[in-house]
This record gives sequence, structure tokens and C-alpha cells, in this order.
Amino acid sequence: MPQILVLGATGYLGRHVTRELHHRGHTIHAIIRSRTTAETIGPWSAPSLSGIVSEWIEGDISKDNLVEGITERIDYVVSCLGVTTQKADPWDIDYKANLAVLADAEKNNVRGFCYVNVINGEKCPSRMTRAKTAFTNTLERSSVVSQVIDPPAYFSDMMQILTMVQKSGRLWTFAPAGEVRINPIHGADLAVEVANRLEAAQQGRWKVGGPDVFTWQDLADLAGKTIGRKATISKVPAWLLRLLLWTAERLTPRKADMIRFLVWNMTNDAVGARTGTHHLAEFWAEQVTAPCP
Repeated sequence: MPQILVLGATGYLGRHVTRELHHRGHTIHAIIRSRTTAETIGPWSAPSLSGIVSEWIEGDISKDNLVEGITERIDYVVSCLGVTTQKADPWDIDYKANLAVLADAEKNNVRGFCYVNVINGEKCPSRMTRAKTAFTNTLERSSVVSQVIDPPAYFSDMMQILTMVQKSGRLWTFAPAGEVRINPIHGADLAVEVANRLEAAQQGRWKVGGPDVFTWQDLADLAGKTIGRKATISKVPAWLLRLLLWTAERLTPRKADMIRFLVWNMTNDAVGARTGTHHLAEFWAEQVTAPCP
């Protein structure tokens, strides 16, 4: 059976990818910080990794002593690795940690490296997307066969929208509500795409989204319908956005970077090829019925 190393296995997407690859008969090696965490159900009902990982590699992937020689018995690497809510610098995780594993993979003639990036990330001004873009560029020049998957957003990301409407009955946006489109994708559906591309062993890059395309007005309406109350939508004034960024830069630069990322995503289309069987309406309804921390 092919030996696959999964980076970011305990994240929302990483859990779905690990389970999908295991179900297809691959042998999974996973880098994790805590096996206890890995073997419990993840946020937003992401699956436990209990019983589906053959080798646990516990430690901090940003440390060189963990990465050296890590791909010696590996056929393929799948990276869902990236900074989300952590306080880490994206350049340390999204770029340097992935780069260290890629260097080891090149040394050991790994057959393929599949990386989950973000749609249109090369145009976004946030540190996170710049770090992802820098790694993607390096990966595509590598001697290792590369597959780069660019999703617009995960269903887990969309929980911020539902939570906002639950708390205030209002969705704040940074652009006219009916003009910008996005088709977020469920982790299980994206995992299928990742596994398909990996198994095809064909170099390339693909923009992949979910089956339903929304405007931000559509998302506000759907969130309101999900919780049983009318949701209103408002545009953040330009002066207020400038003030938010100015304040965040001085207090919490990490939050300022997340604001830049959100502004970009709310003001630019993010639509990938429509695929999958999971729908956001059903996902939100499930979370309202049985919320996951």
C-alpha cells in the first residue's frame, strides 16, 4: 500500500483528508502535536483519527529535528498545513515548515506532494496568503510531482457568518452584498478531490469549490433562515475599515492580517469548479441542532 505522510492532519480539512485516504487503502503517517486531540472528534464534527493512522509522529513541525528524514519511507506527502487561529507567524508554518518537508521529500525521491492552498491567494495582500503563495511557487518548481488544490473556503470558515447572525441578526460585509460570489466546500468533498488528484499522480493546479454558489446577501438570508430570524446585511464604511486596520496593526498584527484576508475574500469572487454532495444549508442546520465547540 502507498505510504502517505499527512501534514496538518488534526485540522478541519486534514481530518477529512486522512479519513478519505485511509478508506482508500493507503497507509497513513501523521504529524501531530497531541495524539489525544487527534483521536477525539474535531471542531464542526470533523472525524476522529482513531484507528486510521498507522504511525503517529508527535512534535512541533516547525522544528528541524522533527522534519529531517521524515519522508524516508514515504511515497506521497499531503499538506493541509497552515496557520488559522494560532498565534504563529504564517511564514513559519505555511512557508518554512512546508518547505522543510518538501526539501526532505526531494532528497528521498518522494513520488508526489499535494498541497492545499487557497483560491486566488497570489492576489491577496495578507501575510498568510503571501506565505502560501511563496511555498506554492517553490513546490511547482520542485523535482517532486506537485498537485496544488485551491479552494475558496471551507464550511468550517462559514461558521463565522452563522455565528455573527446568531449574535446580532446582522452580517457585516466590505462590498455590495449582491455582487461578490463564493462557493465554500465541505471538508469531506474537498478530501475526495485531494485523494483523486494524488492518486492520479498528474502535476497540475485546480480551483475546487462546493456545489452551491452564494453572494454575501445569499449567505445572510440562509443564516437567517437557519436560525429562524430575519438577518440584515450592512457594509462597513471605508473610514471604519481604515480605523480597524490601523488599530489592529498596533495592538494585534495577527488580527490585522486576518482582517485583510476577510476584506479580500468579501470583495473578490472566489468560485472554484463546482463539486461535491454536501450543502451549506444542511451543514449549518446540523451545527445549530448539535453545536460543536
